[in-house]
Amino acid sequence: MNEQDGRARLEGVLAANRERGRPALIGYLPIGYPSVPASIEAMLTMVGAGVDIVEIGLPHHDPIMDGPVIRQATESALRGGTRIADLFTAVKALASAEVPVVCMTYWNPVERYGAERFARDLAVAGGCGVIVPDLPSGKAAEWTASTDAHGLARILVVPPDASDERISRIASACTGFVYAAGRLGLTGSGEVDIAQAKNLVNRVRRVTTTSVCVGFGISTPAHAAGVAPLADGVIVGTALVECLAASSLDAGLTRLTTLIESLAASLQTPALTPRATAC
Repeated sequence: MNEQDGRARLEGVLAANRERGRPALIGYLPIGYPSVPASIEAMLTMVGAGVDIVEIGLPHHDPIMDGPVIRQATESALRGGTRIADLFTAVKALASAEVPVVCMTYWNPVERYGAERFARDLAVAGGCGVIVPDLPSGKAAEWTASTDAHGLARILVVPPDASDERISRIASACTGFVYAAGRLGLTGSGEVDIAQAKNLVNRVRRVTTTSVCVGFGISTPAHAAGVAPLADGVIVGTALVECLAASSLDAGLTRLTTLIESLAASLQTPALTPRATAC
């Protein structure tokens, strides 16, 4: 795997889906829940069911953006001994599935591991990008240099109540795609607000030509279909993690497959809104 082609592969999948008139379906699961091998099997199951891009969550002791479902899953993963090395193992395992893989992590684990080392090891494993929702402004230059050096997309989160200045600043720092939060609050704590999401996506598109993907509160085919005309990608997390809280892994994988197939079907003909040109 060429570590320099990660961002290009991610952007290529987003562009290919856009040409087909549908957004990419991005599925999130944390590594290590319910175990490392089981989580990797679940990620491969997601791909087989219709996910276009896999987002792997790195468990963290203080997941400030996440609601109770993901928080409990990541706490379980940490109790089970999940480590950063397991993230790279999962990325390598997914390489044969030929889908882009991005990592969702908070800054503290990256800083402790070493920003350049983290970017290098993720790229070597076959990763395409990193979502960091809490990147400190004082670390932005270091992170930009590290991700650019290893061909990784640099993805930040824009909240719906952001000022125009903040939107412009965040969007200009992103490569691969901009993560637009479809509602205020934590992940899994309420339904996506379609009107709010549309307003935010339009505001982001006024300042960048980078793809915009929407997450937070998307758990059903109806939610996904509502967001589809707005976005280059639809991100689903909590609802997928809930599937794995089943009586057995097989039952969880069956639930996961059924939900993803229905989500993917809801994105087939959304008639994407034409993309605006940045000012």
